Amino acid sequence: MPELPDITVYVERLAAKTAGQPLRAVRLKSPFVLRTVTPAPADAIGREIHSVTRVGKRIVLHFAPSPGQPDLCFVLHLMIAGRLRWRPPGAALGGIGLLALDFDDGTLLFTEASKKKRASLHVVPPSALPEFDRGGHAVGPDDLAGFSAALTRENRTLKRALTDPRLLDGIGNAYSDEILHAAGLSPVKLTHRLSAEEIARLYAHTLSTLARFTDAIRSEVGDGFPEKVTAFRPDMQVHGRYGEPCLTCAQPIQRIRYANNETNYCARCQNADRLLADRGLSRLLKKDWPKTLEELEALKGR
Repeated sequence: MPELPDITVYVERLAAKTAGQPLRAVRLKSPFVLRTVTPAPADAIGREIHSVTRVGKRIVLHFAPSPGQPDLCFVLHLMIAGRLRWRPPGAALGGIGLLALDFDDGTLLFTEASKKKRASLHVVPPSALPEFDRGGHAVGPDDLAGFSAALTRENRTLKRALTDPRLLDGIGNAYSDEILHAAGLSPVKLTHRLSAEEIARLYAHTLSTLARFTDAIRSEVGDGFPEKVTAFRPDMQVHGRYGEPCLTCAQPIQRIRYANNETNYCARCQNADRLLADRGLSRLLKKDWPKTLEELEALKGR
């Protein structure tokens, strides 16, 4: 799922491409993507976009009011496989296209490379936008106290706390791995067991990690539009690098698998050489499950 760095650049580039432009046509290919009945998407035709913002991981297109008609917003939620593409005016939707919004200077395509139909469009008045806010704290500069309060509101593992949209805003599976590795903290450490120094360290690395990747994506996109939004980037330290050497200590990156996701971490950098139990392998190996990197290497050598 696109996270805060990706969504931020999407918003910036959409604003640059569409602000002040009237919507000329709405082409809805998949009825599953539209989750509201009234107002209709066609009610925005002829209206100019006056701003583009975000609510959590959702992207909001704000349309100017027309005479006698209220303001409208398109709320786009990309979920895991949804993406936005900027194409020449009138571009075809193609096989995975859900929706096309036609402007004078180009067409915004909303696509989803999945059969699960999770991506969504809501057409709502601005007054309805708070309904999409999960309440997560927006991590910003000079706000250690706010970050600490949000992080420790519940006694959760760090991985769960960082990715819970009710606690913190915009952080998902990929960037939480990167943040925790940079901070040198175990993904399963409980938030109520963090020291003040650990919270301050985590806060600093949350800010720097999100800023670093946002700047990197901005630099790659330039005056264009994000075309390679992915949870797996070559400049990541741990996420998506299971089995590869840690770029800090050269030990192999480990993982914890659950449902359709996995957490990647370095046992040496983040957990004092101790391995965290992986559900699948723990069940398979049972008492033979290695507890340390040394035991893991011994097991491999049998």
